[in-house]
Amino acid sequence: MTAAAEVSSLRHPLPRALLVLTFTTGIVDAVSFLGLGRVFTANMTGNVVLLGFGLAGSGGLPIAAPFTSLGAFVLGSLVGGRVARLVEERRLLSAALAIEVAVLAVAAVVAGATTITPGSGAAYAVIVLLALAMGVRSSCVRRLGVPDLSTVVLTMTVIGLAADSPLAGGSGLGSLRRVSAVVLMGAGAITGALLLRHDVALPLAVAAGLALVTRECFRRAIAVF
Repeated sequence: MTAAAEVSSLRHPLPRALLVLTFTTGIVDAVSFLGLGRVFTANMTGNVVLLGFGLAGSGGLPIAAPFTSLGAFVLGSLVGGRVARLVEERRLLSAALAIEVAVLAVAAVVAGATTITPGSGAAYAVIVLLALAMGVRSSCVRRLGVPDLSTVVLTMTVIGLAADSPLAGGSGLGSLRRVSAVVLMGAGAITGALLLRHDVALPLAVAAGLALVTRECFRRAIAVF
C-alpha cells in the first residue's frame, strides 16, 4: 500500500479523526445557521450564495453576517496556513485542534454568558470565533491532503462517490470514506439542531469537547501507528 493510500484508509487514525471533525462541522453550521441568523461559519460556498441573495434583496437574507463570517474564515485560514508551515505534518492536526478547542470553548462561554439573538453583538462575536476556528482547521486539513475529507464541504466528496462508483464504471474505492463523511455531517447537523433547542452554548460546548477528545485520541493513536 502506498503512503497516500495508507493515509486515505479508514484503518489510519487521520481519516478517522477527520470524520469526527466532519460531524462537528454539522453541529457548528447548525448553530450558526439556525441560532445566529442564517449564516454559515464552516461552509463558505453556502455563505457566498447567501451573501449574493442578500445583496439582491431576496428573502430578507442578511448581508453583514455572511460577510463577517467570510472575513473571519479567511483570517483563520491565514493563521492555519502559517501553522501548517511551522509545524511538522505528523503534529499538524494536533496543533490545529488545540487552537480549535480553545476558540470553540471561548465561543461557548460567550454564548453562555450572554443572550444570543441574530444581529446582536454577541451573535457576531460567536460568528467570528466559529468561522475563525473553521478556517484554521480547514487550512491545516488541506495541507494534510486526505482525499474527500476537507471536513467542511461535501461537494467533491459526493462527486467522487458517484463518479468512481461501479455504476459509472469505477472501482468504488473510497466509497465507505465518502459515504461516512456525508452521513456524519448530516448527523452532526441533526445533533446541533436538537441541542440548540436547549441553548446556543450547549452545542458549542459539545463541539469543543468532541474536538478535544479527537485531538487526544489522535495523538495517542498516531504515536503507535
